[in-house]
Amino acid sequence: MDENCVLAISGTPGVGKSSLCAMLEERGWSVLSLASLADEHGCLDDIDTEDGAAPIDIHRLAEAWEASSSGRWVVDGHLSHLLDVSGIVLLRCAPSTLKQRLEARGYPAGKVRANVEWEMTAGHWAELLEFEVELPVLELDAGRLSTEELVDEVEAWCGEGLPSQSIEDGAVDAIDWLGESHD
Repeated sequence: MDENCVLAISGTPGVGKSSLCAMLEERGWSVLSLASLADEHGCLDDIDTEDGAAPIDIHRLAEAWEASSSGRWVVDGHLSHLLDVSGIVLLRCAPSTLKQRLEARGYPAGKVRANVEWEMTAGHWAELLEFEVELPVLELDAGRLSTEELVDEVEAWCGEGLPSQSIEDGAVDAIDWLGESHD
């Protein structure tokens, strides 16, 4: 396994990013919170009263933050794929499962709907294409795989040198929820 690697752990809120990062940390990875990085670099805005989240100026953070050149690191956050990292682990989750998870967290109906729609339409892939991100991407179904299986997949991918197809091909081959029936 490459001992010098910085990965973005990205995906829609509720897909399991923090659970994956916690288990990676148990296996010796260092974990950075995107929100903490944003706060540390003055890139965290005031809390939005409508959705209860503090917006991150990800573009300013991407300019201010420099990834470590040694060690195994992960950045936990749904915008982490826009940082200068070695690769991106994009977690996905069936919209019906995601809806249940977000409702269990007490998210307002509008926020649940917006996040489920983002996941259903593969919003992260659209963003990677829009911003012409040219990094290796490992897409994993976090609703189908256990956290331990996800960790094993991530570590195997790193051990293989982060093999990946182009972003365009990855987007074409991405998990497609639209053809499935969901509540």
